[in-house]
Amino acid sequence: MPTYDYLCPANNHVVEVNHKMAEKVATWGELCRRAGIAQGVTPAAAKVVRLITGGNVIHAGSLGSKRERPCDTGPCGTPTGCGGGMCGFG
Repeated sequence: MPTYDYLCPANNHVVEVNHKMAEKVATWGELCRRAGIAQGVTPAAAKVVRLITGGNVIHAGSLGSKRERPCDTGPCGTPTGCGGGMCGFG
């Protein structure tokens, strides 16, 4: 299940939670319930904003050993494979 970071502008806290891609978290109270944390003094109805995080692509040149990723070569990196970098999602 994907992990998402949410910011609550009312208290400036960022909280990480897991949920399905189709689900959305809209309020501080809902975010606290999902994360299993105390709500504190921030009103439950305070709006939260999902931050744009994740989805970073790591290229072979950014690896310390300069090795290729498994998806850079072999059947996974071919046009009939997963698209070069999306092994397991083809």
